[in-house]
Amino acid sequence: MKRLFSILAIMCFMALGTANATTYATSANAVAATIQEDAAEDDAAAEETLGFHQELKKRFIEGGPVFMGIVLLCLILGLAIAIERIIFLNLSTTNTKKLTKDVEDALQSGGVEAAKEVCRDTKGPVASIFYQGLDRTDEGIEAAEKAVVAYGGVQMGQLEKNVSWISLFIALAPMLGFMGTVIGMIKAFDKIQAAGDMQPSLVAGGIKVALLTTVFGLIVAIILQIFYNYIIAKIDSIVNDMEDASITLMDLLIRNKK
Repeated sequence: MKRLFSILAIMCFMALGTANATTYATSANAVAATIQEDAAEDDAAAEETLGFHQELKKRFIEGGPVFMGIVLLCLILGLAIAIERIIFLNLSTTNTKKLTKDVEDALQSGGVEAAKEVCRDTKGPVASIFYQGLDRTDEGIEAAEKAVVAYGGVQMGQLEKNVSWISLFIALAPMLGFMGTVIGMIKAFDKIQAAGDMQPSLVAGGIKVALLTTVFGLIVAIILQIFYNYIIAKIDSIVNDMEDASITLMDLLIRNKK
């Protein structure tokens, strides 16, 4: 009887050990599968990120070196001019209220020469306009006003310098893309005419090139349009400050004459 109980106990322990081993193996397999899935997802994400740049390069080459190269040149030149204008406009921005207060204090304390010295030490078109107006005060208020108006036009021309080239590239890039589209379609129909049969494989290449040139041309135009609108808004802001400052300067000169 004792031997029977011993055999049963040994069988129970063996059954429990087998069940635990099975559970442990199942858990280990599940964890390994999860790790493999995560690794596969990471690899897929890395391949997707790398594939985007490769795909962009591939599509650019497939678009054709002639039109795609010209479109890329439009983007480079447009961005170069836009960045130069943005830097120039930011440097031309002046604290008009502070400058007006300094000029007013200088007029009251040291006269016109002291006010001109303040303008010489300040950068920007507003300070230059102030200096031209103060430099003509000896000839009268009307002469000073004419000098301010004339030099304001000169400063506005400097602010708008080369901006028209950006608008040219904005218009030129999609036009080149559309030209590539037309040429691609012509090539596709030439292949159809030479083959004497309407097969999708014959026209697919030409249509793809046509669509790629159009897409890249539109992308360049959109990028340059954003920079162009920012530059125009910045110029308008500086011009408004110039006009307000000119009116304020005339009022200061009239009060100083009295």
